[in-house]
Amino acid sequence: MKTKPPKVYLHTLGCSKNDVDSEVLLAQFRANKFDVASEADGSDVVVINTCGFIESAKQESIDQILEGVRLKESGKIQQLMVMGCLSERYADDLKKDIPEVDAYFGSHHLQDILKALGGEYKHELIGERSLTTPSHFAYLKISEGCDNPCSFCAIPIMRGGHKSKPMEELLLEARLLREKGVKELILIGQDLTYYGLDRYGKRCLDELLMRLSDLDFTWIRLLYAYPAKFPVEILPVIRDRENICNYLDMPIQHTSTRVLKSMRRGVTENRLRDLIGLIRSEVPGIRLRTTFIVGYPEETREEFESLLTFMEDIRFNRVGVFPYSQEDDTFAYSLGDPITEKEKMRRVKKVMELQEDISMDHNMMLIGKQLPILIDRIEDGTAFGRTEFDCPEVDNEFIVQAASPEFNTSELRTGAFYLAEVTDVEPHDVFGTILKRLS
Repeated sequence: MKTKPPKVYLHTLGCSKNDVDSEVLLAQFRANKFDVASEADGSDVVVINTCGFIESAKQESIDQILEGVRLKESGKIQQLMVMGCLSERYADDLKKDIPEVDAYFGSHHLQDILKALGGEYKHELIGERSLTTPSHFAYLKISEGCDNPCSFCAIPIMRGGHKSKPMEELLLEARLLREKGVKELILIGQDLTYYGLDRYGKRCLDELLMRLSDLDFTWIRLLYAYPAKFPVEILPVIRDRENICNYLDMPIQHTSTRVLKSMRRGVTENRLRDLIGLIRSEVPGIRLRTTFIVGYPEETREEFESLLTFMEDIRFNRVGVFPYSQEDDTFAYSLGDPITEKEKMRRVKKVMELQEDISMDHNMMLIGKQLPILIDRIEDGTAFGRTEFDCPEVDNEFIVQAASPEFNTSELRTGAFYLAEVTDVEPHDVFGTILKRLS
């Protein structure tokens, strides 16, 4: 007798790379005829895809697991399974501390999860995903793991060494996404710039970009470039291909040469300045996003102040900042965690206050300009979109306030491109008027 397929709810935490893993798993669920639930309450099985990147992310994952335990104990679900980075890294501790979970799986154990649920992994579904993003944009994970030796990072412990996905598989996945109606393709990986070196003996990101650019996406965006040994050959591709956004996310983490050496980043302050200058000269008008870590064990107050000076000189378009999180088994763990949380948060605040002024200056220069925008969502009659210079969820939004007389704002559609004029700005938002539909 065949058992009834389970009703499964999948809850995803963490970054866009986790989102892609969950989308692959959801496609496998559906191929196995599982009933995919829209909420945990009332499902047979809850699967939690966890994050273990920094302390706050780990705590969020643990809180979600404990919520799943409460649902199970109250009889609202029958089984609870945990997967992902936290489970990969701390499986033994989790089994001991939260034994109510029926099974723990690592980051790469999709086949085992399906087997535990009574299904089987469908190898013929290469490239197939059930999108959890809005249908007009999707992430394309071009590699897994990381070979960089950053002292503060536990990603190699959780995700393993760098493994580039075969280019033909990526092109197939991209074609399938385009057939689903995806217009914006966002390339992700722990380190995009390493792509191809392990598989083809050379860095191949430029070739991959050119081949993806031929697939008729309106926008292609790059996240998570690594500054050391940056493949400068991608710059002419970004500049010359119209559908590759003039946008680059390149986390540099710090600017002090001494701190960068302790972080094992493989660059110096002068090298960073030269690289950023080269990027801006090769791709005029490019917007640069970066990320900093403040409160690193060996960061002095003077070195923190030098980071602020660097920001004033370079004037990044977008900045994110994290307080240092001490992670077990990393190279920096032995340095301790001498800087207080209060001081770390003071430094975070200083970075964001400075960047707010810089962002406002950048945005002021947009007033009066006409730019293509992509509408992401419409809420209570207000449309929210983005320019090519903004990544979803982390960057500026373009808030539509009005439309030209010949255009009715009620005709705006999510996932469509429009020409808009910037009429007002704030540090992290842009406001404007729709002029006409582009596509």
